[in-house]
Amino acid sequence: MRVKAVISYDGSPYQGFQKQKSTKMTITAAIEKALASLQIDSPIVGSGRTDSGVHATGQVIHFDLPDFWSDLEKLKHNLNRKLTDISFKHISVAANDFHARFSAKKRVYRYVFKTHKPSVFEHKYISYYEAFDPALLINALKIFEGEHDFNFFHKTGTITHTTIRKIYRTDYVERNGYHFIYFQANGFLRSQVRMMVDAAMRCARGDMSITQLQEQLTCQKKHTTKLAPPEGLYLSRIVYG
Repeated sequence: MRVKAVISYDGSPYQGFQKQKSTKMTITAAIEKALASLQIDSPIVGSGRTDSGVHATGQVIHFDLPDFWSDLEKLKHNLNRKLTDISFKHISVAANDFHARFSAKKRVYRYVFKTHKPSVFEHKYISYYEAFDPALLINALKIFEGEHDFNFFHKTGTITHTTIRKIYRTDYVERNGYHFIYFQANGFLRSQVRMMVDAAMRCARGDMSITQLQEQLTCQKKHTTKLAPPEGLYLSRIVYG
């Protein structure tokens, strides 16, 4: 039986979502170890990969259960008892052809930061940027909307058949001293969101012009390759159907 699970995790202790040969400290390795302890040998498949230190509140995974596991509420309870910094929010039966990654239609990322340094209790979960112009930030974010070739807005090293992605919507809001940037798209390249956030914030602080941002987005000239800090980034929602 194939199941779909919605999970959240604190990415700060882990070296990213994807399984790696060089370390066991990945989200995938931790979940598969917990599954194996319950006699579930299926690998997990995620809706997308997150970098080292990046968090999730709505990551989706799928895996296959042996016949003797039918009580999904009990399975969720057992997994949450075994895992640290990872929480199973929901587990439900999925169609046999459901695929956490390829069945996804939209992905939403949220970036959280403050304009004064976060406290010792927040610094793993909230990023820091100095004072900026919100109007310039909104203008910069709107540049990303639509379908573009993001060849100059991703880290190399991951094989992909195309660097074209469509961003349906961007948003910026401020609540009680916390600043939130949102990206909704059909998909993202490796570190694309962190690179877009950093470029937009450079525009918002006057360190980069909108013209320069447009030049990079149209693959004319690369003005920056820096990434926003990972602490403030959350994979927040996956949309199916």
